Amino acid sequence: MTDCLFCRIVRGEIPAAKVAETDECLAFRDIAPQAPVHVLIIPRKHFGSLDEVPDASVVGAMSMLAQQVARSEGIAAAGYRCVINTGAHGGQTVGHLHMHLLGGRAHGWPPG
Repeated sequence: MTDCLFCRIVRGEIPAAKVAETDECLAFRDIAPQAPVHVLIIPRKHFGSLDEVPDASVVGAMSMLAQQVARSEGIAAAGYRCVINTGAHGGQTVGHLHMHLLGGRAHGWPPG
């Protein structure tokens, strides 16, 4: 998808505060953070949402990068939250699969 915001970030057309990257995924800081640490983790390949992912390897790669980022950001020991919003009712606002990594403070339950 050529006009997708996150695809444009992957291609370097739009700047982002990169935190980490692998061959499969990219992690960068959210521009409107909801926690002291708020990083978005996206696959380099476009999937509109979790509902379009063909197999577990995509989310597995995202999860492993989330673990790496949590450790490098110093939030792994205290704990963190990973969220994937899917579709309008799930709160997804960008049509590219992404995981929110949130940490640096306690999170309540239920989330919303």
